[in-house]
Amino acid sequence: MKDNKGYYGRVSRWLHWGMALLIVWQFLSAGAHFLLDETAVEKFLWPTHKPVGFAIFVLMIIRVIWALLNLSNRPPAINALAKVGHIGLYLFMIAVPLVALLRQYGSGRSFEPLGIPVFAGFEGEKISWMTDLGSNFHSTLGWVWLALIVGHIAMAIWHRKSKSQKDIIPRMWGRKS
Repeated sequence: MKDNKGYYGRVSRWLHWGMALLIVWQFLSAGAHFLLDETAVEKFLWPTHKPVGFAIFVLMIIRVIWALLNLSNRPPAINALAKVGHIGLYLFMIAVPLVALLRQYGSGRSFEPLGIPVFAGFEGEKISWMTDLGSNFHSTLGWVWLALIVGHIAMAIWHRKSKSQKDIIPRMWGRKS
């Protein structure tokens, strides 16, 4: 279950791959919304965007707590750039849904993903700094996050294929390196 110096434990692997699937779904829904507006694909995917984003946010909080509990047991970073890259991915996994939640709250609309009441709506004026923050940064941060994810995947493949680099993929597959 727990991480060790050679590979990530079951909980870390389930969080990583489960969140990866949710994040792929999330970018498919965003892509459909921007590229396939008013199509059956967009009508199917887009309504899932907020609930899936909230699930990513909750799982990310769990993932951060789990990572901190296992900090001394985790496989070491390959180098300083890899460490910075992973910290960046973690920050984006928190920031992107957080600014969306702030926008939702600031709009005065309630938020009940999958029928779970997260916060109630309110009457009166919108909280402009919250709606502005979300409107100005949610999408942009999301696409920057996608670029980081593509870089993450590219580097993992490079480490696997390069004869001069250590294959790091087995660490997240659960096999001892």
